[in-house]
Amino acid sequence: MPPAGTEPGIRLIVGLGNPGPQYEQTRHNAGFWFVDRLAERAGAPLRAETRFHGLVARIMVAGTEVRLLKPATFMNHSGRAVAAIARYFGIPPAEILIAYDELDLPAGGLRLKRGGGHAGHNGMRDSISALGSPDFWRLRIGIDHPGHKSAVVGYVLSRPSREDADAILAAIDLAEDSLPDLIEGRFQLAMNRLHSRRP
Repeated sequence: MPPAGTEPGIRLIVGLGNPGPQYEQTRHNAGFWFVDRLAERAGAPLRAETRFHGLVARIMVAGTEVRLLKPATFMNHSGRAVAAIARYFGIPPAEILIAYDELDLPAGGLRLKRGGGHAGHNGMRDSISALGSPDFWRLRIGIDHPGHKSAVVGYVLSRPSREDADAILAAIDLAEDSLPDLIEGRFQLAMNRLHSRRP
């Protein structure tokens, strides 16, 4: 049982994005940026795992083994990879964190929450469907909004300005700093830290 005041912690961290060099630096790949940072800092290279339809690494945080995943499918089919690795390791939705880009937050904004809908995000829509549950944790990384719905596709698939990119990377640094709280189930502490940030 987790200590009083905590919940079961995160055992799987997924970053959403599109594979391929043409998408690497785009706003839609903010989730990939987060997982890349965690793998790099831990010295744990992400390796292709066909059975999990993605790139996978294993890191240790606060004495706990945590899997990292970047789906190798395109965004619309992210759930295939998420569900495959969750089933294989017996990880329930409540112990999964999915990081992804959020149009409705300013660049560099952060929000942590458990459950909810997909809000039109195709990677989230597919992940909810494949897991058969929305009851996982989400790390929403703000990328700002282009101002009009018709501009969204081109906007998310383009590179952010240097200023916005710096803000997003600073947010990712802060989220990384909160990793021990997430792994040990201290979600309220993590929320207090992440939500207080003003991009």
